[in-house]
Amino acid sequence: MVNTKTTVKDIGFTHEDFAALLDKYDYHFSPGDVVAGTVFSIEPRGALIDIGAKTAAYIPIQEMSINRVESPEEVLQSNETREFFILTDENEDGQLTLSIRRIEYMRAWERVRQLQAEDATVRSQVFATNRGGALVRIEGLRGFIPGSHISTRKPKEELVAEELPLKFLEVDEDRNRLVLSHRRALVERKMNRLEVGEVVIGTVRGIKPYGAFIDIGGVSGLLHISEISHDHIDTPHSVFNVNDEVKVMIIDLDAERGRISLSTKQLEPEPGAMVKNRELVYEKAEEMAAKFREKMLAQKQAKAGIEVPVDATDSDELSDEILEDVPSAMEEDLPEETTEPVTEATPEPVTEAEATPEPVTEATPEPVAEAIPEPVTEATSEVSEEIPPVTVE
Repeated sequence: MVNTKTTVKDIGFTHEDFAALLDKYDYHFSPGDVVAGTVFSIEPRGALIDIGAKTAAYIPIQEMSINRVESPEEVLQSNETREFFILTDENEDGQLTLSIRRIEYMRAWERVRQLQAEDATVRSQVFATNRGGALVRIEGLRGFIPGSHISTRKPKEELVAEELPLKFLEVDEDRNRLVLSHRRALVERKMNRLEVGEVVIGTVRGIKPYGAFIDIGGVSGLLHISEISHDHIDTPHSVFNVNDEVKVMIIDLDAERGRISLSTKQLEPEPGAMVKNRELVYEKAEEMAAKFREKMLAQKQAKAGIEVPVDATDSDELSDEILEDVPSAMEEDLPEETTEPVTEATPEPVTEAEATPEPVTEATPEPVAEAIPEPVTEATSEVSEEIPPVTVE
């Protein structure tokens, strides 16, 4: 009789050994890692992704894009391989949660930092407004335009869907804040066609105790009270009315801060003429401006060590002295973010909310709640109370 008993050869490899081998070659994933993964199952509100872990990872629909997504198919396709961000550690089932949105978010911040460094002008449509200003999207990030930096006479609520040119005021990823200026973009464009010492005709659009805001072809400059006349002026209201047409001279252009400073004082053929005989000032404006430009040139030559005639520099109204009187920009003081945009409040006139002048004895600037005035001449990063955080949807 044949012995059918078979001897099983001991291969020396147990279940424990197999599990240890799997652990040895298993990848270890941590939140914050960026890994390659392949889509193998799309579900109504998410997708399962193979990233080489023991259990398929999951990406919820809200993490599929920096923009709002209605269905996973808008972003992912079956068997597609792409990068994913590991959002959370394994849950009790050993499953990781992934995100595409975080990758896009990081790259968007990198891009806007680059645009800011290049001092680029970007264009974006307004998609909502709130009490403080308007909301736009830049590279998928939600940006905020303070009301004082919107240069248009339209009510803010009518700006929705309108595309605006914008410059960056603040790019702060740590504070999740992206602040932009429409006014600065317009001022920069206008400044390219203006020169210090040039005489321009403008319209008084607003009067404050510290000066008058003059519209000069779509942008606003500040005629500070100290630059109205050589005579003492108690208030700009005693010299100007809103909608007056005036002839002014540009005494400072600061493209970096979007500042245009104006003067009628430098156009006076005799001290106090702006108060006593305004028509004489306007008649002699070009002549006085030419003298001002000569003094400016002489001063520059003197600083450069070039000898100039004595009578070309002996002036008690040289440009440095003039520029010291121009109100300086207020350091921006951004309040805590709010997240829910609202559509209230009629915007303040652009020309009256475009600068925060340095303190003067004649007046104190408006309270912040009423939008501290900040003329184009004093472009600043001052931002209103309703600054929402930069968020992605």
